[in-house]
Amino acid sequence: MGPHPAVAAIRLAVRRVLHDVLTDLTDRHADHHGPAVAGGTPPLVLVACSGGADSMALASALAFEAPKLGIRAGGITVDHGLQAGSDLRAAEVVTRMTALRLDPVESVAVRVGRDGGPEAAARDARYAALDEAADRLGAAAVLLGHTRDDQAETVLLGLARGSGIRSLSGMAEVSGGPGRSHRYRRPFLQIDRQTARKACMVQSLPVWDDPHNIDPAYTRSRLRHEGLPALEKALGKGVVEALARTAQLSRDDADALDSWAAEAENGVRDEDGRLECAKLYALPPAVRRRVLRRAVVAAGSPAGSLFARHIEEVDRLITGWRGQGAINLPGRVEAQRQGGRLVIRQG
Repeated sequence: MGPHPAVAAIRLAVRRVLHDVLTDLTDRHADHHGPAVAGGTPPLVLVACSGGADSMALASALAFEAPKLGIRAGGITVDHGLQAGSDLRAAEVVTRMTALRLDPVESVAVRVGRDGGPEAAARDARYAALDEAADRLGAAAVLLGHTRDDQAETVLLGLARGSGIRSLSGMAEVSGGPGRSHRYRRPFLQIDRQTARKACMVQSLPVWDDPHNIDPAYTRSRLRHEGLPALEKALGKGVVEALARTAQLSRDDADALDSWAAEAENGVRDEDGRLECAKLYALPPAVRRRVLRRAVVAAGSPAGSLFARHIEEVDRLITGWRGQGAINLPGRVEAQRQGGRLVIRQG
């Protein structure tokens, strides 16, 4: 008799991702060093585990599947220090991961700032800690337990902010920063939250329900417990699946437009590399705004602080020119129109 369907589902999802990790490693070795050397140190894959049902299900599946593929499996839990006894909770998660025979296993304490609000600040601190741990341990990938439900919430949050199609594309199955574009993997984006919880229950895995997840002070918590249920009541079941599907379709469109913008950028600069307003004006708006965003980020504006309204203001220097002055942007970057050219620089 095989495993419970929920357990089979999470294991299959993780197995597929681990195969992808191995394929990427082989391709990189072939591109830069020739064929991967057999008998070398097995690659390490980490799971980011909070102790909740999603990440505990992910940790259990990684522990089961990794050894069969010759992969070392480890775990990291991040102590945000936002609740009394958080250090004890992190130590308990370490114990649970160790019981699954993950190795290495670490708890990393972080200090959460205030930029962007509590949720964004905690996320920034968490990813910084995961990046540091992955670099230090030489991990080939870090698995994250985001589910289809998390994806649906992310799409709705982007919609509520009036963001563009990139925001509606939600979380990518594979992501990472510069030089780490394939670091983070999300095996569960096609798996619902209930399946992960069921997998923990049938395996007798203890889970911890973070009180922040039901705290109405947090936007995502209100959306999870009030917004989505209201939508399902009004529109019927299937809202989560439809939103997750929207995320994938939006991501495909956003990727295509980003590629178009990258190609178009060289054609709208003069011989000195300055952006020409007339050539920018001729581009389709969706492509032009992407070219502008790329230029603003390249000038030093933090991508995470750059919103659609900022780019719309810069765009008006092209489409609604009435002699207006410089536009101030995040990161002390300013954009202004001078002699038919768009000048973007840090001031």
